[in-house]
Amino acid sequence: MANQYLEGNFAPVHDEVTAVDLPITGTLPPELDGSYLRNGPNPATTPDPDRYHWFTGDGMVHGIRLRDGKAEWYRNRWVRSRAVAEALGEPARPSSVQNDNDMGPNTNVLRIGSRLLACVEAGPRPYELSPELDTIGPSDLGGTLPGGFTAHPHFDPVAGEWHAVNYFWGWGNQVQHVVVGADGDVTHARMIDTHGSPMLHDCAISERWTVVFDLPVAFDLDAAMAGESFPYHWQQDYPARFGLIDRTDLDGPVRWVDVDPCYVFHPLNAYDDGDLLVIDAVRWPRMFDGVGVGPVESGRPNLWRWTVDTLGGTAKAEQLSDIDEEFPRPDERLVGRRHRYGYSALDLTDPIEGQGGVVKHDLERGTSEVLHLGKGGGPNEFVFIPREGSKAEDDGWLLGLTYLPESDTSDLVVLAADDLSSGPVARVHLPVRVPFGFHGNWIPSAG
Repeated sequence: MANQYLEGNFAPVHDEVTAVDLPITGTLPPELDGSYLRNGPNPATTPDPDRYHWFTGDGMVHGIRLRDGKAEWYRNRWVRSRAVAEALGEPARPSSVQNDNDMGPNTNVLRIGSRLLACVEAGPRPYELSPELDTIGPSDLGGTLPGGFTAHPHFDPVAGEWHAVNYFWGWGNQVQHVVVGADGDVTHARMIDTHGSPMLHDCAISERWTVVFDLPVAFDLDAAMAGESFPYHWQQDYPARFGLIDRTDLDGPVRWVDVDPCYVFHPLNAYDDGDLLVIDAVRWPRMFDGVGVGPVESGRPNLWRWTVDTLGGTAKAEQLSDIDEEFPRPDERLVGRRHRYGYSALDLTDPIEGQGGVVKHDLERGTSEVLHLGKGGGPNEFVFIPREGSKAEDDGWLLGLTYLPESDTSDLVVLAADDLSSGPVARVHLPVRVPFGFHGNWIPSAG
């Protein structure tokens, strides 16, 4: 049978490429000195289309190095898990895998302390990479990580620490909250009781709280026993709730707040307002409601806000936008603090016929601005990079990839966040396409 996640720009690329002195249309801001990196599934061997699930493909990291107004190089490299190393005829890297769980990290790539890490969720450890994207090997964060890791830690730029909520089916009805210092070592770890074994793709943090999304997508033992490659499903009777971990009392009781059933892959941000906790996130009415080869969607993904009374233990939900979107990002300098703007990718649900692009939300004015980047351009995440010395949270650049079906290649697009309607200020033309994938980050040269 056909598998849409093995066709078009979901299909894997088969070669590792290094290209230098990339052509540019427009003017690349010379202050951009670093690497834009993106991770996503890219099977190293031909999978069975009847069994292949998009979330389980081998990880491949793509990178574009920018400096002095030039695009110095593009590289794509498979993350050398044991299976990938074997497929490529290479020896396995030194191993510190968790519970023999060595799924190739295919979801995010970010720098924690001095380590550049390719990350995935559901039990495996991250893999450390070199600045040129070569695989060093699985990382236990200097011997401090007690189990697997998440694809979505969040960094508090004021406290100088990362917070993550990790999950693994082997932990049963528990997930794990870890705190990682700015140096990249775990400083605190704690197991949290949950209703079942939920799929927690992400968490949220404010100055006071870390938020655990205990929602109705959970591990399905019967599906796993039946051989499903992705055994997480919507469970109608699973109670939906947010768990609040007090960052001033990390071992204290978790405050649980009931919410209406839904699923959240990605929060935009969260912040405190007195005794209220405000959480902005993209809400799906249901997710993985059935068996499929990728997200089994029900309803549309829209930006919502939950206002949680942390004393009364109640939450009020309201829809902020009717635009279909995913991959929301704030100005990372404001993680955990009140934000005005958010930036999301358009229309995850129709990457072939839909207009790829980006939406900018002004949550203070209640307005949204959309920039389309072409039919079939794809649901690619955009990252905000502040201009040097800027204070306004839209005074900077948005970087993201877009697919060009007519040439079967991809561009790195640079937008002015405060002037979205003017379109790209620069396009870096890549010699190959970057398959639709998941997350990435800007890794500056300094720091």
